[in-house]
Amino acid sequence: MKRSLYEGGIRVPLVARWPGRIKAGERSDHVGYFGDLFATVCELTGQKLPAGLDSISFLPELLRRAANQAKHDFLYWEFYEQGGRHAVRFGNYKAIREPMFTGNISLYDLAKDIGETRDIAARHPHLVAKAARMMDNAHVNDPAWKVRGQTADTRVGSNSIR
Repeated sequence: MKRSLYEGGIRVPLVARWPGRIKAGERSDHVGYFGDLFATVCELTGQKLPAGLDSISFLPELLRRAANQAKHDFLYWEFYEQGGRHAVRFGNYKAIREPMFTGNISLYDLAKDIGETRDIAARHPHLVAKAARMMDNAHVNDPAWKVRGQTADTRVGSNSIR
């Protein structure tokens, strides 16, 4: 279901067609988010990307220039319904914390478990701690969205998605 932090709720395929530039049948495992379309269109049209955005053009990936492809350090999601929950994707890993700030963190290796059926958090406490720091730093307090357990010192992170 959409609005779920699991892959069935946030993973969306992208299909691109560009005869003469993108070879038919090409596949990519590039990880990005909807906001990256903005930077990609800016690059395609020769426009400067406005400052302060975390959008990264994936045009190099489309054109198979992997050496030139910038990548997000991590991707971050949060939903406020049902007590709040958030997730972070970094490399092949995704961590989910429910409820937000106070819940246990589940960790999945998406390269080996795309269905997120095997929580590997207990075997990787250093990755769980890293994920917790990323989630805490990426969250932005907002007076319109109160979350149980929210602290006043939560900071704005870079490369975050809301």
